[in-house]
Amino acid sequence: MKPILVFQTDFTYKEGAVSSMYGVVKTVDRELEIMDGTHELPQYDTWSASYRLYQSLQFWPEGTIYVSVVDPGVGTKRRACVAKTVDGYYIVTPDNGSLTHVKRFIGIEAVREIDESVNRLRGKGTEGVAIFHGRDLFGYTAARLASGIIDFEGVGPEYPVEEIVEHEILEPVIEEGKVQGIFEINDPNFGNLWTNIPLKAFEEAGFSYGQDVQVTVRHDGKAVFDQKVLFHKSFGYAEKGAPMVYNNELMKVALAVSQGSFCEQYGLSYGPEWTVEFVH
Repeated sequence: MKPILVFQTDFTYKEGAVSSMYGVVKTVDRELEIMDGTHELPQYDTWSASYRLYQSLQFWPEGTIYVSVVDPGVGTKRRACVAKTVDGYYIVTPDNGSLTHVKRFIGIEAVREIDESVNRLRGKGTEGVAIFHGRDLFGYTAARLASGIIDFEGVGPEYPVEEIVEHEILEPVIEEGKVQGIFEINDPNFGNLWTNIPLKAFEEAGFSYGQDVQVTVRHDGKAVFDQKVLFHKSFGYAEKGAPMVYNNELMKVALAVSQGSFCEQYGLSYGPEWTVEFVH
C-alpha cells in the first residue's frame, strides 16, 4: 500500500492554495490518498507547526508522509527538507523550527535537503515562482516519494540531524508540593491552555485527582490569575463555567473552563512569557 499523505498549513481554505497542492499530488499519482491535518495553523507560527506535528503524527499508520508548510522564509536560503523519524514516518517541511518537537520527543533518524533540480514542479509555467513551495516543492516531492518515483535517498543530499533548526523547549520545575511551567500551546476551539508539565511529574510532586489546587498564572512576571482550581481527569467533574486543571490528550497538565473558554474568560494565552505555578 502506498503511504498516506497528511497536510498541515497556515493557508486556510479561503483561496486556492490547498486545492493547488492537492492537484499537484493527484497529477503525480491519482491513487495517492490525501488527508488534512489542519489548515488553520496561526500564520507564520513555526512553533505551532512543530507542536501539531508532535501532537498527531504518531497516531497515523507507520510510513505516513506528513507535509507541514508554515514557511515565513519561503524563497530564501532556509532548507527545504524531508526528515525520517526513528519510528518510520516522513515529514516534508521547511527546516525552520517546525521539526523541534518531533526531534526532541520522537526522534529523527535522518534528514535530507530537497534537490530542486530534480524534485521541483516543472511544465506548469511556475518555474519563476519563489513564494509557493507548498505546491511546487513540498507537495510535489511528497507525492513523488509516496508514489515510489523516488525513494528517501532520491530526495536530495543528506545533512546532519544536529543541524536541524530548533526552537528552545523550556522544562518545568518540579518540587514537592509545587510545580512551575509555561503554557506551551492552546486548544483554540475550546479555549483550553496546555502546559509543558507531564502528568507523571505532576503526580510525583504530590498532586492527585479531586484536589483543589492553588493556580497562579503570570504574564511577564505579573500575576493575572490566582485562585484555587479543581484538578480532575475530565471536564464533567467541574461545574459549568468553572475553571479546572485536567490531564490532556498528550498526558500533560492543562487548564480549561467547563463548557467555556479558559483563554477568553480570563484573557490568557500561551508562550514562554505565560508562566503557571501549581501549589497544594
